[in-house]
Amino acid sequence: MDNKSKEYWNSNLKIVSILLVIWFLVSFGFGILFSDTLDQIKIGGFKLGFWFAQQGSIYIFVLLIFAYVNLMQKLDEKISQEEDSDE
Repeated sequence: MDNKSKEYWNSNLKIVSILLVIWFLVSFGFGILFSDTLDQIKIGGFKLGFWFAQQGSIYIFVLLIFAYVNLMQKLDEKISQEEDSDE
């Protein structure tokens, strides 16, 4: 593997790792671990811990998919610009 490929792969792994940590925090943390604390806050008549367990984690997951696509497009553009400047 050349240096550009390693840089691309490491950047991809960093992005995926950060997004997975966010997903874990929202789904498991907010939906299960911190639900009792979050239940003191209400959104639309529903307790926030319940909302994260039922709806919020799904919404956040979809947002993370869009964030991943956006971040990977930026990474692809960065790498392709660096390759163009090297030639």
